[in-house]
Amino acid sequence: MNRIQKWFEQIAGVCPAERHRWARAQEIFAAQRVDISALQKPACWRRRSRSHAAAR
Repeated sequence: MNRIQKWFEQIAGVCPAERHRWARAQEIFAAQRVDISALQKPACWRRRSRSHAAAR
């Protein structure tokens, strides 16, 4: 699977520096243990509609 990912990155034009930045971000933010389950839903579905906000 990693080999396929590397091939895809080469085709897409992802440079080694970008992979390094991604790995560094994973090191920094993985330690925070942020619950990202809420982000699985699109942002437009997470927001309340304006009509509900105006009715309050």
